[in-house]
This record gives sequence, structure tokens and C-alpha cells, in this order.
Amino acid sequence: MKYYNDIGIQIPQVYLPKRGIDLTKWAVIACDQFTSQPEYWQKVQELVSDNPSTLALVFPEVYLEKPGEVERIRSIQSSMRATLGDDLLEPHDGLIYIERTVGGKRRKGILLCLDLEAYDFHPGAASLIRATEGTILSRLPPRMKIRRGAVLELPHILVLIDDPEGTVIEPVEKVKSRLEKLYDFELMLGSGHLTGYGVDAATEAQVVAALRGLAKPETFAAKYGIDADQPVLLFAMGDGNHSLATAKAVWEEMKPQVGMDHPARYALVEIENVHDSSLTFEPIHRLLYGTSKNIYSALQHYFGKNITLIHVESIEEMVKRVDHARGSKQIIGVISDGGWVSFGVIEITNPSSHLPVGTLQAFLDVFMNEGGAENLDYVHGRDVICSLGARPGNTGFYVPGMEKSDLFKTVILDGVLPRKTFSMGEAQEKRFYMEARKIV
Repeated sequence: MKYYNDIGIQIPQVYLPKRGIDLTKWAVIACDQFTSQPEYWQKVQELVSDNPSTLALVFPEVYLEKPGEVERIRSIQSSMRATLGDDLLEPHDGLIYIERTVGGKRRKGILLCLDLEAYDFHPGAASLIRATEGTILSRLPPRMKIRRGAVLELPHILVLIDDPEGTVIEPVEKVKSRLEKLYDFELMLGSGHLTGYGVDAATEAQVVAALRGLAKPETFAAKYGIDADQPVLLFAMGDGNHSLATAKAVWEEMKPQVGMDHPARYALVEIENVHDSSLTFEPIHRLLYGTSKNIYSALQHYFGKNITLIHVESIEEMVKRVDHARGSKQIIGVISDGGWVSFGVIEITNPSSHLPVGTLQAFLDVFMNEGGAENLDYVHGRDVICSLGARPGNTGFYVPGMEKSDLFKTVILDGVLPRKTFSMGEAQEKRFYMEARKIV
């Protein structure tokens, strides 16, 4: 395998399902999706049945902290070994060019490995590979239990590059007709189509050269109007922040025993260009379950005279007010079961964060620490947050999105964003588990 330490990448060897395996049943969506909708995962189980599937190799987070967690982890690790032993997979060396078509959009990416030695998820990091949002450290231990005993990794991690001229991924698209097609199939449950192509040596060299071009200190400084001695940010987390942080944490545990030349030093990810017109940033809404306190009283106590609640007549009006908000006030939608509001917006003046989601999250952290609700979940999609927020005992907060073009500069100048600030597309657009890689 080839290593390019100056840009923090490895050209991977991946394992793909052998011909004859039903790929629609093999590939399942990222484990951190539909966490408030167990019925989705039940449909997946019914569809997969006894067929070979990555469902047996991952831990859907809807089942985290539920009875049987230890047994499920053992089953996952055992299934990984059995999948290798049953001769279901075959190796492929090299980069993979990926196209994902869903909802009329075609998103493009390249599968490669990132060097975890070049990655730091802590606030204030100046590494080549950085988190874009705050990492919730309490979410790492369950994931670390799975990875410690795993022989395979299956990525749902999407990492972004800031390539406005389209020098890295877009040239591969132009030559895809002469590349080997590795897979081409429909994803389950309305999640679109997935195609993968093996990247040849000449095209691989062009990708590496283009990444090196983005990483030149003088290019980096000129792009963002900063001093030339500022550390380069080449790769910024898009989706899967906690999965990459888990890989990093386990690697830090392992490396004193295994040394630096070990496959666990690297993590398999898909990189995408933040300027891809098919890539959208969607907000991640907040959902409180089992509230035990009067939320509006808590909001008033926390924000004081800086908060105003406005009742509205419909979901559509709430969404319009939030999505078209202008000026210095921050606007956040609220959905509840009708006790204090059915649909409304809260207006906040003198906010504590540049982004409404950051201002809201600061309040929710305090509210949860004081036992204000049984659980706080992070939800994708307008319809989902409105439906779940209106259930008895629940409250949903509908937050606006952020401009994707601001991501890199914000992280460079201000550091990480509030955790769970944005999502790359809606839930059904998330990455599916298709490729695997040995990490032992």
C-alpha cells in the first residue's frame, strides 16, 4: 500500500462483496441515522432477512444503551470474522471513485484512508485533518468497545475538501468511462443509487498531486486571507465525526503496543468537495423526550429579557419564519404537544453563539444537566421533528441551516462549531456501508 504522509493519506486495500451477493441487501445506511425511528431498522431487518449484509457488521445506534448491548457487540465481531472466513469478500487495491444519486442529485466522492496521526478532534486543533463540530466524548466509549475487537471497519465517514476549482474529484468523473466499474446498484428503502469505479494508477497520481496543491501553505493562506505560517487544514469532517474520533481514540490506545506500522493507524473515509452542487447542508434539529420541567419557564430563566415566544398557526409559517430570518435576532422554531405551545418561534437577542443552534445547545446542556428531560436526541428532517415534537411529553426545536461555503473559514478562524450543527443531506441521503477494510 502507498502512503503520502505529507497530505495524510494512504491508498487502501478494501474488501468488496463477491459477485452474486444481493448488494441492495448487503448495503445498509449509517448506524447513527433514524435513531428515533426504530420502525426503520425493523424494515431493514425484514428486508435483509438471512442474506449477507452489513447489518450484521454494524451497531445501529437506535439499540445503544438497550438490553443486550454486550451480546450485540460480540455478535458483530463474530460476524466480521465469519464474513472473512466464509469467503464472501474479495480485495481491491486502490482508490475508488463513488457516485451517489438520490433525490435527483448526483454526489461525487473518492474512497481513501486518512492517517489518524494527522487528525485531532479536540477544540483548538491545528492538525491537517480536523473536526468541524464539537465531539461529545461520552459518545465514544460504546463505539470504542466495538472497534477494539473488530477485524473490519466499514466507513460511513464523509470528509470534506475545499476545492472551488474542482481539481481533485471532478477530473476523475471526466474519465470514469475508462475506469473499471466495481459496483452499480439500487440502495434499499428509497435511498437512491450507488456506483463505484476503481481508479487507475495515472488518475490516482493526479488526485495525489491535486491534494498536494491544495495543501501548499501559500495556496492555503491566500485562499483564506491568513498568515502563511497558519497550519494547513486540508480535510474537514463532514459526517461521521464520532466514528473518526473513535478510530483515533482506539489508535492512541493501541500504538504503544503495536507500533506505527499498523493498519489501525488509518481510517477508511470518503472525501467530497464542499463545492459539489449536489452536496447540501441540512440542519440537525433537537428533540426533548419526557420533559419534566416547564420548558418556557426554563427558557425565560436562562435567556431573561432576551427571549420572546411568538405563537404561529402552522408548521409552514414556523418553517418560513426560521428559514427566512434576517437581522441580528436569532429565530428558532418550537413544536410541542400543545401545553405551552403547539407551533411557535422563539426570538433571541444578544445571542451567545454566532449560530442559532449554538445558542440553543448552550441552553439545552444546562436544561439536561438539571434533569429537565429524560433524553435529548438529534433529528434530521422537517417532517420528522414536527411529528415527534408534537407527541405527548416531547418538545422539538427546528433550527436553521448554515451556509456550506462558510465551513472551512469558520473552523480556521473560530474553531469547531457547536456539536451537531449540520448534516450533509437528509437522513436517507447518508452514506451506506458498502466497502470494508481490515484493521488487524
